[in-house]
Amino acid sequence: MKVILLEDVKTLGKKGEIVEVNDGYARNFVLPKKLGLEASTKNLNDLRLKKANDEKLAAEQLEQAKQFAQKLAELEVLVYIKAGEGGKTFGSVSSKEIVRAALEQHGIELDKKKIVLQEAIKNFGAYEVAIKLHPQVTGTLKVKVQEEK
Repeated sequence: MKVILLEDVKTLGKKGEIVEVNDGYARNFVLPKKLGLEASTKNLNDLRLKKANDEKLAAEQLEQAKQFAQKLAELEVLVYIKAGEGGKTFGSVSSKEIVRAALEQHGIELDKKKIVLQEAIKNFGAYEVAIKLHPQVTGTLKVKVQEEK
């Protein structure tokens, strides 16, 4: 019997795949546990439509991520940190502070987990920080670190 998998099944395959299984295994395990559907013409057509819709949504998300990356590239965020004598900084700039500054200055919400800091920002100056917007798109944000007055 051919079955369309609705979830990943360790011994059979991944979600959305069409697999051939024994009739008893399908009737007693796969179908009752809602792990798959019988591969009828209606279900196959529904699967094709769902895959087409998923591809369309993925393309839209990719395009939105590219546009957001272009918007980020034009922005500059100012972050202030305390300094001691001789211009030595206290601490470093974290991704949490960058997110807060971007929200306050430009009204842009970023996820602190998606900010990629190669190393901690411990000095004053301008930096380019990478932000993972999509698995295929990485944006850059200019971060200017200045002394807090």
